[in-house]
Amino acid sequence: MTTAAAWKPKTYREQVFKLKGLDGISDAQIAEHLSLYSGYVKQVNQLNEELAGMLGRGQASGKNSQFAELTRRLGFEYNGMILHEYYFSNLRPAADPEPSTASGLAVALGDAFGSVQAWQADFHAIGEMRGVGWVILFQDPATDRLTNHWITLHQDGVPAGFKPLLVMDVWEHAFMRDYKATERAQYIEAFFRNIDWGMLERRLRDEAAVRPAA
Repeated sequence: MTTAAAWKPKTYREQVFKLKGLDGISDAQIAEHLSLYSGYVKQVNQLNEELAGMLGRGQASGKNSQFAELTRRLGFEYNGMILHEYYFSNLRPAADPEPSTASGLAVALGDAFGSVQAWQADFHAIGEMRGVGWVILFQDPATDRLTNHWITLHQDGVPAGFKPLLVMDVWEHAFMRDYKATERAQYIEAFFRNIDWGMLERRLRDEAAVRPAA
């Protein structure tokens, strides 16, 4: 019988994103943001190692306050890692201003919001809400319906089982090298100028994975 001590957690590696030359989001801002993302990857690996060690030593217990705290922290760090990977991978330099009118994405947005422009207005408005967090365009796998959501902490408020299509980070660390805290709307406008609509289309069709299988 395999013992708990023999179990080794998966080690995650940082993904590489080629994002130099974005419109309105500086290379320095992206470099700083990627450094923060790197910290999430390191924390996920460290927490998994610590929790695996506790499991192997027979310390995995809901009454063990250290085990409980590390487990709760893992949700925050893991979702922080994954959401940043969605964010960086749905940006590209020299992006098109909007999705092709014949694309499945444009059709789905029109079905859900009336038009691509109405969806964009809704997404933009959510991003300008007070507080820090994320704005995410999700697809409900049960109905294929697209909906916009506000997520505060990375692990709080994510609708279970929904598929992220577009992820926008509106924590201050995403834009305050380029914009003041009161200029979030300008950052959001810059974000829209750099959306990789082809990536969103592939996500809609389940043709894009946020991270390689290896």
